[in-house]
Amino acid sequence: MKLFLTIAMLLAAGTTALAAPPQMPRYRFENFTTASGLPNDHVYAVLVDGNRIWAGTDDGLAVYENHVWKTYTTKDGLAHRAVLSLALDKRTGDVWAGTMGGLSRISGGHIDSFTQLNSGLSNDVVYSVSVEGENVWIATAAGACRLNLHTNQWSLYNERNTPMFEIWSYSVSATPTKVYYGIWGSGVLEYDQKTGKWDKYDDPDGETEMVLFKDQGLIHEIVTSVSYMEKDKVLWAATYFGDSHYDGRYWHNFLTKDSGLPSNFTNIVKGVDGKRAWFGTDKGLAYYDGVNWAVYRPSLKDGKPEMTVRDAAGTVTPVTVTTAPAHNYILYIDFQGDDIWVATAKGLSHGIRQQR
Repeated sequence: MKLFLTIAMLLAAGTTALAAPPQMPRYRFENFTTASGLPNDHVYAVLVDGNRIWAGTDDGLAVYENHVWKTYTTKDGLAHRAVLSLALDKRTGDVWAGTMGGLSRISGGHIDSFTQLNSGLSNDVVYSVSVEGENVWIATAAGACRLNLHTNQWSLYNERNTPMFEIWSYSVSATPTKVYYGIWGSGVLEYDQKTGKWDKYDDPDGETEMVLFKDQGLIHEIVTSVSYMEKDKVLWAATYFGDSHYDGRYWHNFLTKDSGLPSNFTNIVKGVDGKRAWFGTDKGLAYYDGVNWAVYRPSLKDGKPEMTVRDAAGTVTPVTVTTAPAHNYILYIDFQGDDIWVATAKGLSHGIRQQR
């Protein structure tokens, strides 16, 4: 009888000890495609501009306002139909668009475009743009550059005047104190605004196909995205072989085998703060709260909406949802209050935060 009671008590205690999955944000996704008014379903970039949403597509720059889409094309002065990146000048309200054929500024409905032929732009393929104060920082297929809007002077940065080995600049994140570039094949470059000096962070093992030293430095040389949280002094970096978090002293790297990343192939990382970040991969959208992970996507098996939560112990729990982002291949992310906007290879998605 005592044995029976002991077993029953242990079972009861074990049942009580079973922890519920972490409470992670849930969203109702509404998706936009050409059927909704987008000029093209392939969306490279998305930018939240108050109540307006800008989308850089493979066939023009679209803006969503008052539930209506309007498209700017090369006929309106856009440098190229394929818009790869977007940035907002919060001082003036101007929108900067990096394209496959130059850099365009949309100001009051008017478009001015900059190319190698009419300006100091280092290359016409503009992968990323970041506006900080009076400076527009630009990442191109042949080096980085900066346009000072006060003086209209251009500064070029390449292998001659920076630690850059490869010149394929893929991402830029500019703040008043630091500017970070993600370089395809040269890791991360850091520019100190106060001293004007450059520093470089690269993969310590130098291996291109494997990770030998997980937390001893940047996880890989092929950096696709950087996001610097100036308040927390934390850098998030995305690569095609995993992701990195750097607090100025220590590196913490993430791989699918020991985190909740749905894939190591990461196109975009968007930091929320020093502990939280969103990751856009080729197998879905992921959120990390500093301990737990959530993944939002159409199921890889049957395409049905799917959400999973992974806790610190590695336990993965499915969450019932009825909507998902338009596609698993995520190219860009931006925030609108508690909501999230996601650019995908087959549509633009608006994640509306749900109250519990």
